[in-house]
Amino acid sequence: MSSSLARGSYTIRLHIPNQQGGLAKVTGAISARGGNIGAIDIVRVAEDHLVRDITFDGVTPEIAEALFAELATQPGVKVVNISDRVFLLHLGGKISMQSKIPLQARNDLSIAYTPGVAKICTAIHEDPERVYSLTIKRNSVAVVSDGTAVLGLGNIGPRAAMPVMEGKAQLFKAFADIDAWPICLDCHEVDEIVATVKAIAPGFGGINLEDIAAPQCFEIERRLREELDIPVFHDDQHGTAVVMIAGLINALRVVGKKPEEVRVVMAGVGAAGTACMDMMRDLGIREIIGCDRQGALYQGRENMNIEKQRFAELTNLNRVTGSLKEVLAGADVFVGLSGPGLLTASDLTTMAKDPIVFAMSNPVPEIMPEEAAPHVAVMATGRSDYPNQINNVLCFPGIFRGALDCRARTITEGMKMAAARAIADCISPAELCPEYVIPGVFDARVPQVVAAAVVAEAKANLHDD
Repeated sequence: MSSSLARGSYTIRLHIPNQQGGLAKVTGAISARGGNIGAIDIVRVAEDHLVRDITFDGVTPEIAEALFAELATQPGVKVVNISDRVFLLHLGGKISMQSKIPLQARNDLSIAYTPGVAKICTAIHEDPERVYSLTIKRNSVAVVSDGTAVLGLGNIGPRAAMPVMEGKAQLFKAFADIDAWPICLDCHEVDEIVATVKAIAPGFGGINLEDIAAPQCFEIERRLREELDIPVFHDDQHGTAVVMIAGLINALRVVGKKPEEVRVVMAGVGAAGTACMDMMRDLGIREIIGCDRQGALYQGRENMNIEKQRFAELTNLNRVTGSLKEVLAGADVFVGLSGPGLLTASDLTTMAKDPIVFAMSNPVPEIMPEEAAPHVAVMATGRSDYPNQINNVLCFPGIFRGALDCRARTITEGMKMAAARAIADCISPAELCPEYVIPGVFDARVPQVVAAAVVAEAKANLHDD
């Protein structure tokens, strides 16, 4: 996320002169910079000064730095310490391992560990399937990343990726009661990553690939799906696609259009864009045009990698050429997974009646909702401060909950579509409106209905086989 957009929360400890107006000068300076003061606490009182902790938020890191420098120049004021509350929350990491049973006596230890544990090891050795009932494997997911495509930060490496993977593990636990473990790999070659994940797979019931750059992510996921007997899910691809499709199902309901009737233009044909395209085709949409920096993708176009070639083979059957803005004319739906500020309001006026715009680049979308609002029927973004947030947390906890519960060996296209429809159906016809086509991220129903839909789809496939 761009630091110029990230507004932090800070606690600053100050020596302030113990005289009338001393505190007011400090709080005035904070307010003048746009800070919202949340708490003022006295730490210590001396004869000539007070030590206070002042907590405030609402300012960017750049403004906060300028404010701290300004406060240090005020007569009699001394800056003792500055704490960014985001850093405080992350101190020591955000997750921990806890024992499910107490170890309070020698007998406890002898049962949980040696010598009693040998009976459990022997049982699993004789019947490997018992690993699911006698270990944590049945409820565990490895969140695996090499740190090459982290959030909006790019290739920052495995160490810097750890806080994100810890956060992902938190979400697994909070939304689906799954024990997830951050696994950040200091290797980037496809063969190395595949070999490493295969080597650790016996201890996990599923693999969630995260923040791995394209095009390596495609090959890594493909090979792991083929070579492992547990579910492998690249959330940046498929989680995004599932939630986008859920929102699109409801957006089409709002405008009264059918999937087979609409024309979709996409900006961004990387990992997430490709997965969205695949699911849109499964939904019944046939007219899709993907665009990169050079414009529309079509069969025979130069300067396309193997993934873009596949994208072109499956879409744009009429081989439409031109820039994003040119091919957008007449489109019913725009799906943005590219970068900020690609479109203007005048671009949207060229779209078909009642256009749907999913501008999902984060934190700055392809067009801001305020600019798009007069010209669109339904607007969605990846941001939490606007309606219709396309957020992967609506998908991956429930997908894995269902896959683990039914011991699925893989996550199929049918499971993903079942999950998307389950998310969409959380919104009743009476509730459905342009500002509410996708449930909120804290809707407790979502993981449950997604898990149930995944299990039902898995059982149906098993029955069909």
